[in-house]
Amino acid sequence: ATALSTLAVPVAAANRKVDVINKTGMTMTSFFASSTGTESWEEDMLDNDTLDDGETLEADIDDATPACVYDFKAAFSNGASVVKQKVNVCEISTFSFLP
Repeated sequence: ATALSTLAVPVAAANRKVDVINKTGMTMTSFFASSTGTESWEEDMLDNDTLDDGETLEADIDDATPACVYDFKAAFSNGASVVKQKVNVCEISTFSFLP
C-alpha cells in the first residue's frame, strides 16, 4: 500500500506551483490535480512521461480559477493508484508521495 505525506512550506497565496516528489520506490505513470468537488480529473500533468522514484515534477496547479484546494491522483507502473484529497496548493510548495 502506498501512503501519503505532505511537507507544508508556506508560499504566496497566488502561487500554486507545487513540487510533486515521487518517493514511493515505484515509477509514477500519471499525475492529476483537480479542484476538490469536481467529479472528473483534469489532464495528466506528466503528459505521457513518467516520474521515477526520487524525481520531482514541477506542477503549476492552475485551472484559471481562484481555487486553492485540490485533489491529487497518482498512478504507478504496477497498476496501483493513490488519491489524496483536499490539498491546499496555496499553502504548500512541496508534496511527496511516500511508500
